[in-house]
Amino acid sequence: MSHPRLPVDVLMRRERVPGAMARWQPWRWLLAGVEPAQPPSQADGDAPEPQCVEQSDDHALWRFANMPITLYRDDAEGYHLNLSTDTPCIWVMWRMEPLAGQDEPVAVPQVVTVSYTDAGRWLDAQEHVERVDAPEPVLMWVRAFTDAHYQPEVKRRKRPDSFRSLTDRFGNPVSITTEKAQRGGGAGAQAGGTPDAPRHGG
Repeated sequence: MSHPRLPVDVLMRRERVPGAMARWQPWRWLLAGVEPAQPPSQADGDAPEPQCVEQSDDHALWRFANMPITLYRDDAEGYHLNLSTDTPCIWVMWRMEPLAGQDEPVAVPQVVTVSYTDAGRWLDAQEHVERVDAPEPVLMWVRAFTDAHYQPEVKRRKRPDSFRSLTDRFGNPVSITTEKAQRGGGAGAQAGGTPDAPRHGG
């Protein structure tokens, strides 16, 4: 079954670390943006080679073109959770990898998603995950898919505890009565009742 796909370009920025932290880490990578894919996009869906589109002594900007955002029916809840936030967004998971012609590893995007669930799973796995606000055209596309496929989980009505049967520690049913035990004479009083207080003769 085919899945809806939206090609985008991911921009990753390499910049100098300011201040004293530069002694231990002179450079850092950040997600700079996610933009609509620039035409022409390749028919086979493979992303073209990354390109360094800007470079100076203090920064470099890399474009990773034609990366797909793919929607899956079984992840509709993740899209719904994203759309339910104040600022729905796009997440990018990236890893440092070597690239041909580069002396140092480059931050290479691995997956682009609009799923709240996917992003949370990647963060739990200690991956590099960053986000940008989703533009309105992307939100409209995701919202249309979510409205068509998201089905809220039906919550089962919980039976009040007052209706649950009581059991003892062995699992046997226990009955409780609110009637007061009557005190009286006879065999019941002699066997298990409270004896009358002794009388003193006058």
